[in-house]
Amino acid sequence: MTNPTPPTAARDGSLSYAVFVLARTHRGHAATMLRAMNLHPGQELLLMQLFDRDEQTQSELLEGVGLDHSTVSKSLRRMQEAGLLTREPSAHDRRVLVVRLTDAGRALRAPITDMWRTLEEISVRELTAEQIEAFTTTAYTIEQSIKDHGHQP
Repeated sequence: MTNPTPPTAARDGSLSYAVFVLARTHRGHAATMLRAMNLHPGQELLLMQLFDRDEQTQSELLEGVGLDHSTVSKSLRRMQEAGLLTREPSAHDRRVLVVRLTDAGRALRAPITDMWRTLEEISVRELTAEQIEAFTTTAYTIEQSIKDHGHQP
């Protein structure tokens, strides 16, 4: 196991650089796995939100995945064109689009679940259960710290 030497400008941010390297590697491997299902990174997150609760508005999906509006809108359009979901105006407010899975979209539940399980197994194969729990807790603590900083004046 080797730790890459961060660029000189990042040496005072070794944890941040490690997070970047990890995220890039993890996302790249996930993207390869998703391509086998004809999905782009992030689309599986939208599908997982719909697996848990179908017929959500675009705004609800946006809030659920934490991506920006243009990314979600573009992803949903591509997924609609691929026949994975439909977007139709709400019956009570025509300005609101309701997103529904198609049978083809629902059929991706098991492959996506398997993909995430496999990605998890690959990611943690060298870690103990205690290390996994500590890393997960630490990752969410760092995320909250960054979010809290963004809310400061």
